Amino acid sequence: MGKVREFTGTDIAVIVPCYNEAAAVGKVVDELRESLPTARIYVYDNNSTDDTAKIAEAAGAIVRHVARKGKGNVVRRAFADVEADVYLLIDGDDTYEAARAADLVELLLAGPYDHVIGVRRHSNVAAYRPGHTLGNRMLTGAVGTLFGREITDMLSGYRAFSRRYVKSFPALSQEFEIETELTIHSLHLRVPVAEVPVGYKERPVGGESKLRTYRDGLRILRWIVHLARLERPTLFHGVVAGLFGLVALILGLPVVLEYLDTGLVPRFPTAILASSIGLVAILMVVLGYLLDAVGRNRQEAARLSYLKHPAPARALEAAVLGSDDNRSAV
Repeated sequence: MGKVREFTGTDIAVIVPCYNEAAAVGKVVDELRESLPTARIYVYDNNSTDDTAKIAEAAGAIVRHVARKGKGNVVRRAFADVEADVYLLIDGDDTYEAARAADLVELLLAGPYDHVIGVRRHSNVAAYRPGHTLGNRMLTGAVGTLFGREITDMLSGYRAFSRRYVKSFPALSQEFEIETELTIHSLHLRVPVAEVPVGYKERPVGGESKLRTYRDGLRILRWIVHLARLERPTLFHGVVAGLFGLVALILGLPVVLEYLDTGLVPRFPTAILASSIGLVAILMVVLGYLLDAVGRNRQEAARLSYLKHPAPARALEAAVLGSDDNRSAV
């Protein structure tokens, strides 16, 4: 059980996306209320067909409804509507250790950080299957390679944010890609990020996972490629140009060698095809540099939007600021 702390003078909002979580949402709200007694807890019901909304309201949560399906759509709406100094995001399925909520908020304010990720720690295979673990590591590694910084658990749904992070976050994804977008936004803006280990357990009896391993894994992978094209256009288009250039070389080199040997070009169609593919490769390189210049302007605009809001207040006592057990900055 995490410690109970009251963050006097800090407006904290907890956002709990839910879809058919009647079996778990009441317990999640109770644990959040115990850990963060002064926080406002918002349960966003995403077209549930069970009693999720009624149970959440009975537990004391503020219930709001989002008709458009998808966790990304819920987060987009919540970040737009809710005003607070600190935001905590946690799934309503009772898999995350909700009692540790105060630890994430404390670390966010102690930094001060703009983004704290609850890194999942589990001992039960049923809670987090090996295939999910491997997929998470591969996707997290890909993002770390593309954006130059490593996050331990990119797909965690347990996070705390500062106001200026939330209000500068575009929230373009619609479903489970939202965690990837949240992570990449941090890496893109180079904001201070920290991680704290949290417990992760199997869903309670009656709960059903909404995650589809292969379908959602492919969606996340496509989203990473999409963001790489937008955020690292020189690298993305350089790789594509390299592939086109390699094909042009394979096709054109025999023609060139034959011309140097005989002075003749008997295979005009191959020569024309190789030349055309080579031109496409050159155009891809030029396009990458142009998009990089455009992207730099977008980065500057995003940074200015981020800087419009004040940094998280250091609202903790010196003794709390000095504690750094089980925590790591990124």
